[in-house]
Amino acid sequence: MKKHIPNAITCLNLFSGCLGLYFAFKGELVSTAYLVGIAAIFDFLDGMIARLIHAYSEIGKQLDSLADMVSFGVVPGTIMFMLLQRIEAPFLGIPADILPFFGFLITIFSALRLAKFNIDTRQTTSFIGLPTPACTLFVASLPLILETGDLVMFEIILNQPVLLALTILLSFLLVAELPLFALKFKNFTWQDNSIRFIFLGLSVILLAMLKFAAIPLVILLYVLLSIIKKTSHTS
Repeated sequence: MKKHIPNAITCLNLFSGCLGLYFAFKGELVSTAYLVGIAAIFDFLDGMIARLIHAYSEIGKQLDSLADMVSFGVVPGTIMFMLLQRIEAPFLGIPADILPFFGFLITIFSALRLAKFNIDTRQTTSFIGLPTPACTLFVASLPLILETGDLVMFEIILNQPVLLALTILLSFLLVAELPLFALKFKNFTWQDNSIRFIFLGLSVILLAMLKFAAIPLVILLYVLLSIIKKTSHTS
């Protein structure tokens, strides 16, 4: 019976993603963002509980990847599609009704990222490329930032060059040959986990100061610290 517990939690991740899609297509992107957060929690819990109760299975691995494709592949692409759809103006000669579909580049590159992860033996203790949940949290934070009513942030985010640049950057990071550390603690010593402690500490400070606006900065901090860690090890 216990072997089914992680899979049941994975299904809750998938269900959260399906609900997120429902609200996204209704234009209720804030609700979608919260459901993305819930999906991310379930995605974290299924792996943690599988390790705790030693309930590993091949079907669990495949189910996790399929659930992630919905919650952290289709959903962020849809959020970006809906944000671009709010801007009714052509850009670089591309008609306004075509531009929103560029948002689904995130969905395509998320699929590539997940497919690579499933067959890449290098990604057992760390990641190569931006994990799909991190990419999705970045995208999902944008509606939450808009909801704060900050006019400056509104003008920055609801801007075609900015949204298209973010789409291209995130798509690139998903499949980039960029080693990124995982937030998995084998022990709690400073020597083995200094980069994780620094990241968590700075993240808490940023979230306390900037709230939802800190989420994109936290993701960028994660990438930056990973690059610094890789550079320090190779120098």
